Amino acid sequence: MDWFQRMNRALDYIESRLDSVIDNREAAQLALCSVYYFQKMFSILMDIPLAEYIRRRRLTLAAFDIQHSQTKIIDIALKYGYDSPEAFARAFHVLHGVTPTSARGEGVSLKAYPRLSFQISIRGAVAMDYRIINKSLFSVYGIDRKFTVEQEEQFAAIPQFWLECMRDGRLEALSRSAHADPEKEHVRSPVHGISWNSKSDPDNTCRYMLFNFVNQECQSDGYTLLDVPAATWAVFQTKEHTQEETSSVIQELNKRLYSEWLPTASYRKIDGYELELYYGEGAHCHCELWIRVEPIS
Repeated sequence: MDWFQRMNRALDYIESRLDSVIDNREAAQLALCSVYYFQKMFSILMDIPLAEYIRRRRLTLAAFDIQHSQTKIIDIALKYGYDSPEAFARAFHVLHGVTPTSARGEGVSLKAYPRLSFQISIRGAVAMDYRIINKSLFSVYGIDRKFTVEQEEQFAAIPQFWLECMRDGRLEALSRSAHADPEKEHVRSPVHGISWNSKSDPDNTCRYMLFNFVNQECQSDGYTLLDVPAATWAVFQTKEHTQEETSSVIQELNKRLYSEWLPTASYRKIDGYELELYYGEGAHCHCELWIRVEPIS
């Protein structure tokens, strides 16, 4: 329950600052995690990016102010973070379907988005398989890119990164560099994904790499090298699925991890590194999600 309490404290802060500047770093600190992981957890659990949630809440309150006060619309626009009445009017119309001036009329239909809160959802007794692994330092190499977490850009940009590398041949070249045993290729793909926060980068960014594991036979020249520190890992496996279903299946597993396992587990998540390992091919694929954890004392 402490995990949900921390996330709700972050929501309390956001709610209290809807009419002023919201510092995502401060919200993340209340949740005891980085900006990247706070935004990621919020989006996964709530099915809406944090920035979009804030926008909807501000425009909901703006509509209340318009209908129940005589405050000038330009002042309401400034109150909720819009630099000009034109920008406010466009955003207001997109959400509510009417202009701010029209919203002052009697009987006008508007939309209200209530404040969200994190709660445990009681569902059917579906087992969630996991295992705990203590793993020493290991090294990976691959193609990496830095992504900003402002406006949750990374959630759309990372899948595009995979497609870009697939289309221009870099993914195939990285796969060949692993020198995987052909007889074992059906067991584990030679290319996986890892995300992490670099201390040398701003805290509103994350790095993501398409990677291979370093071994004696690999050809890592020309690629980014990364040492992943020793840690305790919680490993979660998807159900078997087709290759086309990979993205949706991983998303479903991520949601269960954050909404069902973390809030009740005797472990807490440690920020820093997350792995996506891919197995199988065609109609017989499965994936693993690895997160770093530590026991709750």
